[in-house]
Amino acid sequence: MKVATWNVNGIRARESQFVQWAHEDRPDVVCLQEIKATPEQMSESLTMLPEYWSYWHGGKGGYSGVSLHFRKEKFPVRPSFGHPEFDIESRVVEARLDGGITVASIYVPNGGKDYAAKLKFLAKMGEYVEKAHAQGATMILCGDMNVTRADIDVHPKERKAGAIGQRADERELFERVVSCGLEDVGRALDPDNDALFTWWPPWRGLRQKNQGWRIDYVLVTAGRRLRAVESYVLADRGTSDHAPVVAVLASS
Repeated sequence: MKVATWNVNGIRARESQFVQWAHEDRPDVVCLQEIKATPEQMSESLTMLPEYWSYWHGGKGGYSGVSLHFRKEKFPVRPSFGHPEFDIESRVVEARLDGGITVASIYVPNGGKDYAAKLKFLAKMGEYVEKAHAQGATMILCGDMNVTRADIDVHPKERKAGAIGQRADERELFERVVSCGLEDVGRALDPDNDALFTWWPPWRGLRQKNQGWRIDYVLVTAGRRLRAVESYVLADRGTSDHAPVVAVLASS
């Protein structure tokens, strides 16, 4: 199963890029974040993307928003979509698949306007994973988590004491989420890579210099049904300030 996640930073600006990518790379599951559009604002090419079951969860006023897409060839029956209790501002959509697998597209608040809300969101996400695992589910959580796990996930020139996304308290909460039985696929398969980034500040050519942060993740329940065999960042794909992250999962 090829699973991909991408913060598109506005789907209407990246519409053709998304459709082209889906046609060329053929991921089985696609999770998008920060679509910045309501379902009514989707163009025909997006709402009618025929190869996929699509669910758009857009917020009011073109803010935030996430979506989920499942390739029909892999999933012939339309998945059941829903939203966990901790969803706010159209930031989480989940789908439950056969075999006890739950996939979620998640856009964690940045925290710049309301840092306390970000911490609360991360705490609730940990509770969500714990409950799902207790019920026997296999989780695939994808998205822009807006937290770097450790200093290795930030270019040395971008490391700043007290910067949101690098603070000890948010890292601790995010680590609690991962430690609920999840595997950080990107880091598990490439543990020592200090140049593994998924987001770059959109100025001064920092993307071309690979002077970025790793804040986009694929997190998978460890040791239950699925195992990660490949992970990579499509750093040259699209014009969003984030790159798509892809993981290939096999049955364990």
